Amino acid sequence: QVQLVESVGGSVQAGGSLLLSCAVSGYPYSSSCMAWFRQAPGKEREGVAALDYDGSTIYADSVKGRFTVSKYNAKNTLFLQMNSLKPEDSAMYYCAADDGGVTGLLLADFEYGYWGHGTQVTVSS
Repeated sequence: QVQLVESVGGSVQAGGSLLLSCAVSGYPYSSSCMAWFRQAPGKEREGVAALDYDGSTIYADSVKGRFTVSKYNAKNTLFLQMNSLKPEDSAMYYCAADDGGVTGLLLADFEYGYWGHGTQVTVSS
């Protein structure tokens, strides 16, 4: 059974930083494409950052230069370092992993078949 478990998020003031992690277990493939998504109340889920099979990364324009996605392969753990946080970054954050292949739209949620349950991030002004 594949499990993705995000770390506890948190509440920070604008300008602060948070580090999210996502521990993956039971993943049946030797390599993975993984991503972070977020969803704020009343808004659609949006892709934030993705890490492709070859280690290349892609970011949403709204977080470029502030967020960094990385992976610790030995522990099969995905990270999202979030700096210079803004109130509009407040959302439920989800990690996701592909289920055997992607088409290349790495910030699109249909690319991913495995999902965590989410963790709340709140940024106050």
